[in-house]
Amino acid sequence: MIVVTTPTGQIGGQVLDRLLDAPEDTGGIRVIVRDSARLSARARDRVEVVRGSHADPTALKEACAGADRVFWLVPPTPGADTVEGHFRAFTEPLCEVIGQQGVERVVGVSTLGRGVAKNAGQISASLAADEAIAATGVHYRALCPPFLMENLLHQAQSIRDAGVLRVALIPDRVLRTCATRDIAAEAARLLLAPDWTGQRDVPLVGPDDLTPEGMAGVLSEVLGRAVRVERTSTEEHRETLRRFGATEAWARGLADMVDALNEQDFYGADAPTTPESAPTGFRAWCEEVFGPAVAR
Repeated sequence: MIVVTTPTGQIGGQVLDRLLDAPEDTGGIRVIVRDSARLSARARDRVEVVRGSHADPTALKEACAGADRVFWLVPPTPGADTVEGHFRAFTEPLCEVIGQQGVERVVGVSTLGRGVAKNAGQISASLAADEAIAATGVHYRALCPPFLMENLLHQAQSIRDAGVLRVALIPDRVLRTCATRDIAAEAARLLLAPDWTGQRDVPLVGPDDLTPEGMAGVLSEVLGRAVRVERTSTEEHRETLRRFGATEAWARGLADMVDALNEQDFYGADAPTTPESAPTGFRAWCEEVFGPAVAR
């Protein structure tokens, strides 16, 4: 039995679709979800549903009863009171379930930066959550992408209407990227594989050597209009997040993350690409995902 968390989310939804499409016998799929109406019709017909949050120990125990594999993702929650507390609130119930209910393998979504990232907001909290899961002794694979291409979708209107890509990162330094579909593909592959053991990170780094300015150039070509980079300060970035409803703690964590990326550069050129596990190039993603999103 495979348990899928965040089955209606950007990554979890793609993981669930891949599992439903798989020719292999999954042994059954169970999802934990707040609103089952958001599941696709085929998912509702084929999966077991536990309603609730995977931060709720009771709901998580119900979801994991008899399960041997779990897809794990701590959802970003801009309304969280604290960044560290948010990650702990999800991770502690999982660690308890692993110890009590015989879960054998966990595939989690994490980030690059282990052993390098310091005082990096949500990145540091995610890496600490990994360490807590690994400390249970469960067989664990932490999927570690850098900057997600889908983050640019938050700026689709600005890029379309004003031709402006706003970044708080250094605009002329390589920024490694990954598409969420590659994360989902690797997660599904591991969930369907019966024999991996131990604990390790799985870097998922796309094939490009683009800077934010280089990304703007690709966007210009794909969209057929000029797109330029406008750099903002981390404080401006924090204030923008607050205007859009993030708590001070969440916005400060993301500002700290940007500062860490600018100072420590662990999403940069020194991160080797892994085209075998993250094959999607930025141009292909722009043509297949961003362009249609802007056109809607």
